[in-house]
This record gives sequence, structure tokens and C-alpha cells, in this order.
Amino acid sequence: MVLKLYGNPQSTCTKRVAAVLHEKKIPHELVTVDWSKIKEPEFVEKQPFGQVPYLDDDGFIVFESRAICRYIQAKFPDQGPKLVPSASDLKATALFEQAASVEAANFDQFAAKACFEGVIKGWYGAPKDQATFDQNISTLSGRLDGYERILSKQKYLAGDELTLADIFHLPYGEMLFQAGSDLLTSKGPNVARWWKDISSRPAWQAVKGAAPTGNVTF
Repeated sequence: MVLKLYGNPQSTCTKRVAAVLHEKKIPHELVTVDWSKIKEPEFVEKQPFGQVPYLDDDGFIVFESRAICRYIQAKFPDQGPKLVPSASDLKATALFEQAASVEAANFDQFAAKACFEGVIKGWYGAPKDQATFDQNISTLSGRLDGYERILSKQKYLAGDELTLADIFHLPYGEMLFQAGSDLLTSKGPNVARWWKDISSRPAWQAVKGAAPTGNVTF
């Protein structure tokens, strides 16, 4: 059975999972979920928090985008690039988990809040809180100093190979530009080089231009 990704094309978390599926060239079906339906009983039976996305693998349901991405890599370890180190390589695994934690603690929470103010509120006609936007961009700028130091020594966040930790940044990284911030291209040469690398990958370009629904085959 083809994997079914239930989400919404506007959703950053849906895009995160879709980017991994495309990167590993795994056939799947994107089933668009209307925002008005995510709190209904039929949906929360699958996703108890009423959020998107969730993955249906022949009746096995996984939710939370980063967990879904890890599941995909574990299920298809030899298809496409290996995006998580082998568990037997203790040091490489530690560096990957370190990089994944960096994304969650030092990027996502600030980028998400800035994007909420700079982009997502506009979808609903709500006013932007400029002070909140500026505060989160300022904090994110400081955190990217750490990224610049890491990336001055290696190609990607966990070493010299692309991992899920890099891909996790793509949706909100892209949305930052829509929000009016050029941090990822102006912060420093190593951050800019890294961002250009990961954001220009064919998998991400396919996700950015993907149709709202339908089967994806390779």
C-alpha cells in the first residue's frame, strides 16, 4: 500500500514530511485535509491534537512531523540518501541527535513565532505584532551565530552528510523570507552557503511547487 500523508499544503509540518518523502523518492499520496475538519471526531481519532499531518502506513498511524520523518527513514533505510546515521555508529548518532536538538531549541521556536506574526496571521486577516516579530528575529539572529560557527567547520549541521536535522529547517526557513527576513542569506557566509545548498535541492523544490493532492511516484 502506498503511504498516505494527511496534511495541508500550507502546513509547514506537512511540507517537512513531504520533503523527506521526495528526498528519498518514496511513492506516496498527499491527502489534503481542510483546516475546518481537523477538530472533527473522525480526524482527532487519528491525530488526537487536531493537527496536521499524520501518516497512514496501511493502517498504522504516526503523527508529529519529526517522528514521521524518522519513521520513514527507519522503514526505508536503503532507499535514497541515508538521512540518519546507523545506530551502531555511536558518535555519528550523537552528532545527529545534537543537530536535531539544535533545530528544535535554537531555530524552530523563534522562526515559527516570527512566521506566525509575519505570514500566518495575514492568512486570517489578523494584524501583525511588529514587536513580537522583531524580538523573535533578533533572538534567532543570535542563535544563528552558533550555526555560523558550526558550519564553518563542516558542510551540514551533523557533519559532512545531509541529515533530517538539515531538512527540518526548510519549511520555516522558506517562510522567513515571506515574512520579510533575509537572515538565512545575510547572517554569515557559512549559513548562507548551507541554506542555498539545502533549499535548492530538487526534493524541496518539488515540495514547494507540489499540487495540493494526488499520488507522487518516482
